Amino acid sequence: MQRSTTSRRVRGVAVLLLSGLLALTGCTAGSTDKPGASGEKNKLTVALTGEPVNLDFTTTAGAAIPQAMMSNVYEGLVSVDQTGAIKPLLAKNWVTSADNKSYTFTLEQNVKFSNGADFDASDVKFSIDRVKSSAWLNGLKTKMDVVENVEVISPDTVKVNLKRPSQAWLYSMSTLVGAMFDPSGVEDLANKPIGTGPYALESWTRGDSIKLAGRDEYWGSAPGIKNVTLRYFADAIATTNALSSGDVDLVYNMQAPELLSSFQSKPEYQVIEGTSNGEIILSMNNKVAPFNDKRVRQAVMYAIDRKEVRDTAWNGLGTLVGGPVPPTDPYYEDLNDVYPHDPAKAKALLKEAGAENLDITFTVPTRPYATAVAEVVFSQLKDVGINVKIKSAEFPAVWLDEVFNRHDYQMSVVLAVEARDVLTMFNNPDYYIGYDNSKIKAEAALADESDETNYIAGMKNVVRTIVDDAASDTLFIFPNISVAKAGLSGIGANSVTEALSLASIAWS
Repeated sequence: MQRSTTSRRVRGVAVLLLSGLLALTGCTAGSTDKPGASGEKNKLTVALTGEPVNLDFTTTAGAAIPQAMMSNVYEGLVSVDQTGAIKPLLAKNWVTSADNKSYTFTLEQNVKFSNGADFDASDVKFSIDRVKSSAWLNGLKTKMDVVENVEVISPDTVKVNLKRPSQAWLYSMSTLVGAMFDPSGVEDLANKPIGTGPYALESWTRGDSIKLAGRDEYWGSAPGIKNVTLRYFADAIATTNALSSGDVDLVYNMQAPELLSSFQSKPEYQVIEGTSNGEIILSMNNKVAPFNDKRVRQAVMYAIDRKEVRDTAWNGLGTLVGGPVPPTDPYYEDLNDVYPHDPAKAKALLKEAGAENLDITFTVPTRPYATAVAEVVFSQLKDVGINVKIKSAEFPAVWLDEVFNRHDYQMSVVLAVEARDVLTMFNNPDYYIGYDNSKIKAEAALADESDETNYIAGMKNVVRTIVDDAASDTLFIFPNISVAKAGLSGIGANSVTEALSLASIAWS
């Protein structure tokens, strides 16, 4: 009974929010006829939530920094397309050795960093070596542990030698750990990013916006829109209101799905629906009571009705998977049946663990999806005798400090957006989830060294072990929904990496 009351309350709030937005759009009809928020085709304003705390993803975790910087300011040797396939970027081609332990890259020529420095093979060596050094603090640096060394063969040829064959390494080079840096441009990455990308940082007004300017000397195709402003709003409603009033041109990764209908019926807008590799993870701290007991974690898994969470909190959008792997990954497997919704079994496990009438603290980041999810989870856990105290943590600064860095929490929820991140989350006992990786470490390493077929089979076993251990609950795969003015083209439907790639967007 409590659960259905919660569902009605969440939907009631959505109706009120929608009514307010409809009233606003009724007052501003016709304001979106201009090609851009400024009326100029060479300008674009994008609405986002979750501003970065700084611009240095080498020392700071979180999705907001690579969302703004990767593909725009920074580039790697390779990239991935909308299907997740690896494509050349700064490396125009590469050759793999017979033992699959060496990659020789031939680089694009006449590439310059935004500070005017030339890009060549020595910068590749510097960038990869730096990830492996103490200068990098971001936990994703472990993706480069497999690298033995980097050899500069010539200014436009570089050879990367691995300690062992790795199916995952080249894909990792398409992510932020593969970003290329100029040795003279890393002194103040938090405020002055220097890269080879199509844009350079023009200005950053904290609490408001980041402005990017297209580079005239960019080595590749010129960006479709030269001047881009990323505006950050406190909540999802503010982003959609800004679109309705004509102050922004695009709401990317919309955080208010209940408001979609107000745009779908209007020809001056377009709604772009795609998927992402982001998992909504209900995190349980495996190293602290009560979640250091597998039975308690399993009880939570059985107590949660993931479909109701998705349908109530996110308007039925998103994909149910049952494990921490999106369908776009090669080793995806539908694991929804491992923990079906079974409150009776949850209660039995809690009784067996001596954890009846349990009290826990649920640390919830101040993000729209997290707030919506938390209310449903609160109700479902209460139904099996788990009493939840919700503690709000400002995101990103407070949540990153308390939960991610200091691991000072019992339960939390977060959108994990890094590509192919299952081993990042669960193959490191010092990661904030605290999962004992001794069960999967050897098999994950063996899978990575194998051929593609055995890699996929091995990784499926690894993921199943993680799920059997109830390390965390993957509630659903986050959809990627964008709403834009009708005149914009080139907006990627799918979010395949952390980056919001802007260069392909143009006014028609």
